[in-house]
Amino acid sequence: MVSPAGVRPVRLGALATSSIARRRVLPTAVSMPELDLVAVAGRSADKAGRFARQFGCAAETDYAVLLDRPDVEAVYISTPTALHHGWADRALRAGKHVLVEKPLGVNADEARRLCSLAGERGLVLRENFMFPHHPQHAFAADLVRRGRIGTPSTFQASFCVPPLPADDIRYAPGLGGGALLDVGVYPLRAAALLLGPGARVAAATLRTRASDGLDLSGQALLVASSGVLAQVTFGFEHAYVSSYTLWGDRGRLSVPRAFTPPAAHQPVLVLEEQDHEERFTLPASDQLRLCLQDFVAAVRGGEVGGGSAEADRRRDAIALMECVDEVRGQAVRVTVDDRP
Repeated sequence: MVSPAGVRPVRLGALATSSIARRRVLPTAVSMPELDLVAVAGRSADKAGRFARQFGCAAETDYAVLLDRPDVEAVYISTPTALHHGWADRALRAGKHVLVEKPLGVNADEARRLCSLAGERGLVLRENFMFPHHPQHAFAADLVRRGRIGTPSTFQASFCVPPLPADDIRYAPGLGGGALLDVGVYPLRAAALLLGPGARVAAATLRTRASDGLDLSGQALLVASSGVLAQVTFGFEHAYVSSYTLWGDRGRLSVPRAFTPPAAHQPVLVLEEQDHEERFTLPASDQLRLCLQDFVAAVRGGEVGGGSAEADRRRDAIALMECVDEVRGQAVRVTVDDRP
């Protein structure tokens, strides 16, 4: 099979039968001519079989068997966060390109090791961060470059969700749970996207569960290399918010649906100036499809391992996890009672 652009589809294997794989990633992948879903691997034969029937591919009950398949050239990994590093490492050593759910690992050391291995092997390693691919962020950055908010001084970003079901995997410390790794990485990544690399953490707080220290929510204050101050908020204890604001001496620009806009959603960016408000309604865009298309382009491109674009991606992934480590290291922890 050949895609409309004349490029052979990337033969993909899905490692793990996660909720996000079932609901979001695999339905989009099988709808794209640029991808050919070959097989899915799950710990449960029944669940792997259901996925295989739903998405029209083979089923494996052993992750290692999927990695050994010669007809799989790239893998999508959606295991619990604590297992990202181990299986991404095995996939890269098996010669497979890797798209792994965010973040790459649980700390910067795991990210560094994976990025180093991908560079050595000449393979694509990407986190499935979808939101940076949405055109609304480039539009926002262009407004700032054009001076519409004047000189930026403050960036505020939040990604918060209501409490999760008690048995949700994101409440499991041993599997890489916690608000910082699940939702906190989004506003931290947005700060780097809009303000540039090199921000340092000036202060942080974490609300942690009394029984096991799991972080339920938190805030961090960052200082960008430009001197812009960034405040990020994240957590599992709030009404849903997914937004950021850039504030300068002439105006304030808000992006209300920053991180998880549905594919059919038309973003509305709000620019507030003195005695004037302007709203920019942008076309709907499927950020997941764009993310997957970008992954395919990297796999089929000619600069896979040592190319500057891939090296930049790896540096961004490492920098994000260094920031996460700084938040952990500096955080003032507030212990709260476990919720029922």
